Amino acid sequence: MCEVEDDYPGEPLYEAAAAAAAVSATSVAQKCMKCKTNSAVLVIRVGDAFCKSCFKEYFVHKFRAMLGKTRLIFPGEQVLLALSGGPTSSAMLCQVQEGLAREAPKKLRFSPGIVHIDEGAVCGRSLEERQETLSQLERMFQASGFSYHIVFLEEVFKLPNSMLHSVSCSPASHGENYKEAVDGFLQKQRETLVHAEQKPTAVEQLNFTHAEDPVQTKLGQLSIDDVFTDLNSGSTLTEASTREKCKFTLAQTEAVKELFSSIKTLTAKEELLQTLRHHLLLYTARINGYTKIMMGDSCTRLAVKLLTNISLGRGASLAIDTGFSDNRYGDVIIVRPMREYSSKEIAFYNKLFDVPNVFTPALDTKASDKASIHRLTESFVNKLQADFPSTVSTVYRTSEKLNTACSDLCGAEQPDKCLLCLCAMNNKIEEASAFHATLISEKLSLKQVPDQVPEVTEQPCCGGGDGEENNGKCCDMQSETACFSTDCGNRTTNLLALLCYSCRLTIKDMVSLDLLPQYVLSEAERRKRRAQVKEQIEEFLLAPEKETDVASS
Repeated sequence: MCEVEDDYPGEPLYEAAAAAAAVSATSVAQKCMKCKTNSAVLVIRVGDAFCKSCFKEYFVHKFRAMLGKTRLIFPGEQVLLALSGGPTSSAMLCQVQEGLAREAPKKLRFSPGIVHIDEGAVCGRSLEERQETLSQLERMFQASGFSYHIVFLEEVFKLPNSMLHSVSCSPASHGENYKEAVDGFLQKQRETLVHAEQKPTAVEQLNFTHAEDPVQTKLGQLSIDDVFTDLNSGSTLTEASTREKCKFTLAQTEAVKELFSSIKTLTAKEELLQTLRHHLLLYTARINGYTKIMMGDSCTRLAVKLLTNISLGRGASLAIDTGFSDNRYGDVIIVRPMREYSSKEIAFYNKLFDVPNVFTPALDTKASDKASIHRLTESFVNKLQADFPSTVSTVYRTSEKLNTACSDLCGAEQPDKCLLCLCAMNNKIEEASAFHATLISEKLSLKQVPDQVPEVTEQPCCGGGDGEENNGKCCDMQSETACFSTDCGNRTTNLLALLCYSCRLTIKDMVSLDLLPQYVLSEAERRKRRAQVKEQIEEFLLAPEKETDVASS
């Protein structure tokens, strides 16, 4: 008689076992799918088996093909590599090094620099732990031969007020197409070679493509150990910058800790940390003359990011958050050349070719899967990828089809941008939308009529006493008559009006807005004043369509 648990052909259990046995049998004796001669050392996907040499060629070709087909990075352009020390960014650094080598068949022709942002203050790391990690990263950066900049998260409290000002939607034009730029660069390189033969002592550059300023080189060789020694001795902490020595104090470290401890959820902390990180990258690129920033976002990371951003209400900015290029900042463009690589491919490459990387604890290290939306989405995608290997590629290919309608509108009137993430905001809110319903609910919760705004009086907090606050909190927030003065209630409302939906959720999780960096608060006040002035002179301004008619006539 047949047993209940017997497996027969055609049954799911039988087919799964047979497929597993077939994979294990073929993975051992399988030949490389490219050269057909060497034995395969790894299987990326089902049927994609590579030997070591062919896998390296495949990995390198994918990186250079991604840069070649987009043609966004022109020869001789300054490009800043954002490195965290992790597997993906370390692999990206290795690809840039190989692409700039003399023997490279299609070598890269841009001038690279490295930037690392130390986020140890947020993660609660001690100065000794941060010093040890930065020393390891510094050795890796020095081995690359590129100039590098180590920036600390504490430096957000000394960014200039002009940091968030709007810039033209495209960087300075090269005035020529990509092919003409390449020909011009090669001609200039040949002239440099002729001049170098006449004066041999001047030949101190790598491939004559990324010569470094002697001052920059000396500053880049400053040791991180000396930096932390200065802090431990009571002075400020400095880092090697090509323009100036950036410093931070212990008071700024405490300010960073207080800022993130005031945020209730881990999701909001990660979103704010990412925003501040991008501001520091943008500022470093601007003061050092870089026009492009390379980010080490892999295909797996972008698939998780796409689903996470949808959950956070960032659907309108998916195209620039997950695409190859991000031009929201105008003068500086973020590119993601590692977006074609899965985390599995990167792990294999680093293992086979001994690519060094440094582990740096993040804000969500050792956090549970349900600690934040980011962690939950990452866990969901990874578990689904284990059972269905095409999950990441399917989500990733979806992101390639996304585009924003206002991304290419350079000549037209620029839309308002979010105060924090600098993404274009959609000010045309439909009445039947969930966002409009949320705004009405907020007004009702503040005991305001949705169609009417209470008259604002210039009076101190809560309109009584000497106007002082009790330990930074409104003196009557727990009573039924909440404070709606200019200094308390309307400050949050005015700031939220300058933010996109996702950034509003982040700010709402904060206890106090006073803990934000000063450049954010200054820009919010500047935008508020400009809006008030525009409202006062609105009747004297021409409509955009009338301006076009006048110009044409």
